[in-house]
Order: sequence, then C-alpha cells, then structure tokens
Amino acid sequence: MGRCDPGLKLARTLTVGEEHTAIELGSGDVPVLGTPALLALAESACVGALTDELEAGETTVGTWADVEHLKASPVGATVCAHATLIGHHGRRLEFRVTVEQGGEQIALVKHRRVLVDRERFLAKLAV
Repeated sequence: MGRCDPGLKLARTLTVGEEHTAIELGSGDVPVLGTPALLALAESACVGALTDELEAGETTVGTWADVEHLKASPVGATVCAHATLIGHHGRRLEFRVTVEQGGEQIALVKHRRVLVDRERFLAKLAV
C-alpha cells in the first residue's frame, strides 16, 4: 500500500434522481434521497480518495458504517460527500464523511474499509 496518511480527502457529487429515492430503493415511501443511496455516495468518495494510494492487486472493502441522515433532499437536489481519512490502523482505514446540500450538512457518515488482496478476496468467494 502506498502512502495512506490521515487527512487524505476526496469529494463526490450527486444530483438526486428518481432512482436514488427512498421509494425506488425500498427504504421508505417518500420521494427524497434514500439513505442507501446516501451511503453509496459516501462509500464512493472514500474509495475515490484511495485510488492513487493502492498498489497493483490491492483493493478495499467496506466493513462498517454509521450513518446519521439529518435532512431530506428532494429529486433534483445536488448533494456532495466530502470524505476524509481520519485513521489508518494496519489494514483498517477509518473515514469521516460529511454530506452537504447547498452548503448545509445533511448527513454524517463514519465508515471503515479494510485493505485486501483482490485475488485472495475473490478466491474465498468461489463455491
């Protein structure tokens, strides 16, 4: 693994579409950004922050998340997830992600990823 120092950052933006709503994702019955889509955006920002840090054959997998979804975002809203690596403990990588809409925080996500060898990880899945 390359240098994966705390402070590593990346932002990802999403315009909320019908496919991102709680209704479409089965996580609720209102047409707002569903928590599963919010979490996927947060994870994507974390993965993106690591892109240039991993060596050939390495990847990370998400193992834990704590999501505090504070405010609803309607279809058409633009939300931005700002991921920051806050800790690196062996193979464990700890992130803090703030998600904003129009400069206002709408969610806070704490997320853990674990560094794995891609081939070995996939081999364990073989039946």
